[in-house]
Amino acid sequence: MKRQIIEIDEQKCTGCGICTQGCHEGALQIINGKAVLISDLLCDGLGACVGDCPEGAITVTEREAEPYNEEKVMQHLVTKGFDVVVAHLKHLKEHNEKVWLDTGLRWLQLNSSLAGFDVNAVVSELQVKVVPTQMHHHGGSCPGSAHREMKRDFGLAELSSEQPSTLEQWPVQMHLINPQSSSFTNADLLLAADCVAFSLGNFHGKWLKGKKLAIACPKLDQGKEVYVEKLKVMIDVAKVNTITVMMMEVPCCHSLLNLVQLAINDSERTVPVKKIVVGIDGAIQREEWVSL
Repeated sequence: MKRQIIEIDEQKCTGCGICTQGCHEGALQIINGKAVLISDLLCDGLGACVGDCPEGAITVTEREAEPYNEEKVMQHLVTKGFDVVVAHLKHLKEHNEKVWLDTGLRWLQLNSSLAGFDVNAVVSELQVKVVPTQMHHHGGSCPGSAHREMKRDFGLAELSSEQPSTLEQWPVQMHLINPQSSSFTNADLLLAADCVAFSLGNFHGKWLKGKKLAIACPKLDQGKEVYVEKLKVMIDVAKVNTITVMMMEVPCCHSLLNLVQLAINDSERTVPVKKIVVGIDGAIQREEWVSL
């Protein structure tokens, strides 16, 4: 799939640090006097940092991108030294990307001779344990804001008079989500039209709980071909278990299911798909598993 990502001209960069203020994801850091993109996984490609650079050292390019691969990232970053590797792994830790963090640490452990520095010092700096895991190739494109996982105790919350949120990840808008985030790995995906949650009073308690969320408006959103590409990645790389499509009863909303169909038709694997149609009065009009 194609995605936008920034490029830094190290010859032009003076290390002033202004660009880091425009990177809300923290993917840009000044290390050893130069701006470094420490995680292309979390670069949103919107280029907020470009206009801030007084030297014109940052540009945005669009290119075909392979699925995100933490092993390849580590192989590249070790050439930049200890500080850059630590910054990258800290970034993964702070954004709760535990799968990739474990993969990166394990790669360092298995390839200590290539690192050129004390791998144990990296582990000590991060204050984590190296988890022995198999090496996996994980896919990913850049989300528009920092990814977060929320762990919730529903046992106590359900005793409250207020309905607790059951949202387990952020962001949720299709243009912003990273389809290859570990959040979506083997998950049940709920793809909901923007208006659905406002129409259903029990959206969180009954429909969202236990699922990962993506929202979109099939009528107003631009660039919906990107949605198809992201859904393909979720199916083939993240290997989501199921996809539940929740749409409003209005005709324009039904093309949301068409996006899923296009993605499945062009994917290597298929997943069960459930269609749920919500009335503007908040009543469920139809709920069925469909063949695409």
